[in-house]
Amino acid sequence: MAERLIIALGGNAIIKEHQRGRLEEQFANTEASLAGVVELIKRGHALVITHGNGPQVGNILIRVEAARGRAYDLSLDVCVAQSQGEMGYMIQQCLQNALHRQGLHRSVITVISQVVVSQEELRQLKPTKPIGPFYTEAQARRLMAQGIEMIEDAGRGYRRVVPSPTPQRIVEQQVIKELFDHGVIVIAVGGGGIPVVSEADGTLRGVAAVIDKDLATSLLARAIGAEKMIDVTGVEKVKLNFGSPEERDVDRMTVSEAKRYLAQGHFPPGSMGPKIEAAIQFLECGGREVIITRPERLVEAIDGQTGTHIYPDEPI
Repeated sequence: MAERLIIALGGNAIIKEHQRGRLEEQFANTEASLAGVVELIKRGHALVITHGNGPQVGNILIRVEAARGRAYDLSLDVCVAQSQGEMGYMIQQCLQNALHRQGLHRSVITVISQVVVSQEELRQLKPTKPIGPFYTEAQARRLMAQGIEMIEDAGRGYRRVVPSPTPQRIVEQQVIKELFDHGVIVIAVGGGGIPVVSEADGTLRGVAAVIDKDLATSLLARAIGAEKMIDVTGVEKVKLNFGSPEERDVDRMTVSEAKRYLAQGHFPPGSMGPKIEAAIQFLECGGREVIITRPERLVEAIDGQTGTHIYPDEPI
C-alpha cells in the first residue's frame, strides 16, 4: 500500500567516516544511499527528503575564514542556505539519474527552506552547538575579543558555538505540502532549515543558530500529513546501554517506552536523543510509525525485517 513518507538522511549518508568529503565522494555516497529510496518510489510511496549539513556548513565557514578581506563575509544563516542549495542539487540530481535508469518519471525539486525560531528562546539559550573549523587558543582569544562565543572541544582545539533553538514553523510548509500532495518528490529543510525570526511587522530576519535536523523533520512531517517518518542514520537499530556490556538492540518500542528510556539517559543529547525526541513529537501528533536504521537497510526496515520501530501507545 502506498504511503506518505518523510525520510531524513543523516550526515553519514553523504560523507562517510574517515573520508575527506571530496565532491566525488559525496556524489557517490549520495547515490548509494538513495538506492532504497528509489525502491520505495517504485512501490508508489509519496516522499519528502530532509538531510543534515554539518560537514558542508563547516567547510563553507572554513572558506569564509580563508577568504576574509578578499571576498564578502557570509553570515551563518546564509551559509545554511548555501548548503541547502549545494546539497539539494546533489541529492536531486542523483535521485533524478537513478529514477531515469529505472525508467521512472517523477519530478524532484529542492525547496530552500526557512524555519522560524523564537527570539525570546534565542535570548535565553546558552550557545552550545559547535560549528565550523578548529582554532588554536590564540586564534580563539582574538575571536572571543570580537564577541564570538568559543569553547574548547575535546582537546582538539577551539570552535565557535551557537544556540540550537526549537523549530516553531516552516515558512515554506504550505508549498511543500502542495508539491507533496501532487506527487512531487521534495527535498526540504536541509540542515534543519535556515534559522529566521519573525519581527513585529511580520518580516523575517536570519539569525546565527543551528536547528536540529530531526526536530525540523518531525515538524515538517506533521505539517504535511506524513504517515511515517524514517531516520536514515549510522546504526541499524537503536541501542540501550550503548557501549556497555549490557548493550542491546531495540527492535520496537512505544512512545511511553521511548520517554522512559530517554529519561533514564539511554539516548544522549548529542547523538540519539534528538531523534527520539523528534519521534515522540511526531507520534503524539498523529504519526503512525517512526523507523530508525542504516541507509542500506532501508527497504528491509520498511518491510519490518530490521531497524528500530517506534509506535504510538494506542494503535492508529
